Amino acid sequence: MFRKLRWPDHRPAEMTPQYGDMKERVPAVCHEPSAGNTAWYPPVMIGAGALAELIMSPRQVERARDLLLRLAPDDYGRYMIRFYEDGMRRFGSRWRYADLVTVLLGVAETLQPRRYLEIGVRRGRSVCAVASLAPSCDLALFDMWIQDYAGMDNPGPAFVRAELARVGHSGRCEFVDGDSHQTLPRYFAEHPEATFDLITVDGDHSDEGATRDLCDVLPRLAVGGVVALDDISHPAHPGLGAVWRRLVVDDARFASWSFDEVGYGVGFAVRRH
Repeated sequence: MFRKLRWPDHRPAEMTPQYGDMKERVPAVCHEPSAGNTAWYPPVMIGAGALAELIMSPRQVERARDLLLRLAPDDYGRYMIRFYEDGMRRFGSRWRYADLVTVLLGVAETLQPRRYLEIGVRRGRSVCAVASLAPSCDLALFDMWIQDYAGMDNPGPAFVRAELARVGHSGRCEFVDGDSHQTLPRYFAEHPEATFDLITVDGDHSDEGATRDLCDVLPRLAVGGVVALDDISHPAHPGLGAVWRRLVVDDARFASWSFDEVGYGVGFAVRRH
């Protein structure tokens, strides 16, 4: 079903995902005609624009703030709580804001994902956003657990399991430790039929690294599923936006939405076929 991807040793901009025939669909957002009837349209019933309206509603920021209040505190979490509250106080319902956590909260509520893959777990805020609204979702979590990464602690799987327990997660949880450029191909070789309803890519922020991660995971996204990429306008990683546009925005398989007005930017896309 999926062809093995051979990586070139140069010119990362030319790396492309190797798509197969994706039969898996996300039930919550896909229409299935009754037996014997013709499927006149592609099955996906909601696009990125409609999901973005949900994500940009004031309640998503409130939900993100409330989620962080439930999790173990750290300096970044405290900062984000104050940031959310300041934005709500200053601008109220007029505030246009999105980040990876608000995106995942809005998407998880709509998709009710059955299987979630994340690259770059750290303290587990993103996966907890998903698990808080889809508690039975099965999780595949990839990280290298580099200490003091980007000036923050990276406490490891036991800590993340405890955070998931705080939000009531009841599904399976698998941690895959190591360099994603090695562990993802190995994981998919060992699980040739694995597909996911929701995928977050927030690991290697180099142009080549993000390209490799996206090329590995995009063919495993179910029809109707969503992929998210963080930091698409981060000044320290100026190429991420171009990687996102080339591999996702410009691909007719996806309906995409990006936000870069505040913060470091985030993009997500719905797989249409």
